[in-house]
Amino acid sequence: MIRFHIQADSEIPASTQLYNQIHFAIASRQYPPGHKLPSTRQLAMQTGLHRNTISKVYRLLEEDGVVEAQAGSGIYVRGGNEPRETARSHRLRKQYPDVDQQIRDHIDALLQQGCSLSEIRELFLAEVDWRLRCSASVLVTTPLQDLGAAELMYRELSQALGVPVEVVPLEELGAVLKQKDSGTVVTSHYFFQEAEAITAALGARTIALDLYDYREELAFLSQQKEGSCIGIVSISPGILRAAEIIIHSLRGEALLIMSCQPNDQTKLEAMLRSASVIICDQSSIDSVKQRVSALRDDLIRLPRLFCSKSYISEASIALLKRELGLS
Repeated sequence: MIRFHIQADSEIPASTQLYNQIHFAIASRQYPPGHKLPSTRQLAMQTGLHRNTISKVYRLLEEDGVVEAQAGSGIYVRGGNEPRETARSHRLRKQYPDVDQQIRDHIDALLQQGCSLSEIRELFLAEVDWRLRCSASVLVTTPLQDLGAAELMYRELSQALGVPVEVVPLEELGAVLKQKDSGTVVTSHYFFQEAEAITAALGARTIALDLYDYREELAFLSQQKEGSCIGIVSISPGILRAAEIIIHSLRGEALLIMSCQPNDQTKLEAMLRSASVIICDQSSIDSVKQRVSALRDDLIRLPRLFCSKSYISEASIALLKRELGLS
């Protein structure tokens, strides 16, 4: 009987480890077509996994067309002469019509370089396993001087991904990664090269996110009357600097721009007294509202508050989910 080994301290889910090992045993003909697989009870005793977990793995193997369940008898490896197409693979091929050609092209290229099919399988599985390990830990990084940008990414990614996300200053990234088996480091394109230089040697991957295009905010600013005072509030100094440059290029000297971080109460109060419109990020809006409420009786007019919807583009978050295997 083949022995399957589950690493309890691995960041790869136990069910994924078992699935990959059984799948390899079948693909390598250690379990030939028609072979009866161990019962869930036998595998539970061998691996220490719950029988429900093993049943789930067998169901996934059946969905992939690798095994078939025979009522009252057990789970058997499907015959090698049976059609490759399964309901699941048929759905995937319809969803990604170019996938077969892309896979063949990559396999052909590796074969031409001298790789065997078993080596190609090993390379593909190693890459997938590495990505799964990296997906277990998501680190958001920017330099300390603009850690506010990392906080904005953290806020949105925590809500969107549903997995643990951690903020790590770029200056501390190397030390943190040395304490981890692997991880996925997320940053903006501005800091991608610096982050990748650190992660490349430490078994982690780096993904650059596209930022929100602020189309609505720019359209709104283009409509403001000449001489209007516009306030910009963000926890990111980098956003404040970029916003001033972009607005100046859009309107020149036609608008008076004031900017500050939400914890700078003196600048924020001066802005509330002067600006007709204040544009905030999601992490700053509550502080601005609280200050407006505290100064309400002293303000000649209340500024209009405009809160940006996001910092990261929706398309970039969707791509990150796919990269992490979350969708």
